[in-house]
Amino acid sequence: MRTEIAVLDSTLQKTIAWLNDLSEELGWQDRQKAYSALRAALHALRDRLGVNEAVDLGSQFPILIAGLYYHGWSVNDKPLKLHRQDFLDRIRDAFPNDPDLDAERVAKAVFRILEDRITAGEIQDVKATLPKDLQQLWADAVGHA
Repeated sequence: MRTEIAVLDSTLQKTIAWLNDLSEELGWQDRQKAYSALRAALHALRDRLGVNEAVDLGSQFPILIAGLYYHGWSVNDKPLKLHRQDFLDRIRDAFPNDPDLDAERVAKAVFRILEDRITAGEIQDVKATLPKDLQQLWADAVGHA
């Protein structure tokens, strides 16, 4: 599908690439499920970050990914004090009809996608604001501490 509007065609291609990469990471054929996983993990991350850091991260997303990231966001009472289990529960809660969903696997796959697509400086800033248990989850995802 082409819109003949360069910025929209570009963001659509980039978004599809993110979803394809995530689907591949998770071994899923269902792009809608990958979209839901990306949205759930990004929302959990966004809500754990301070407002300024959340905006800094979102500024590096393709336009469509930024839209799903910011959709429904309220800056009140942020950051939420989510630790590892709370973070994973938020991802799992996005899949009420899939009780076997491995939220840790989803989180790690999204962290790997972010590592590949966001500048190293921004990734360092994001990780520095996370509690130690989420920093470790991220490190486990990308294979280094």
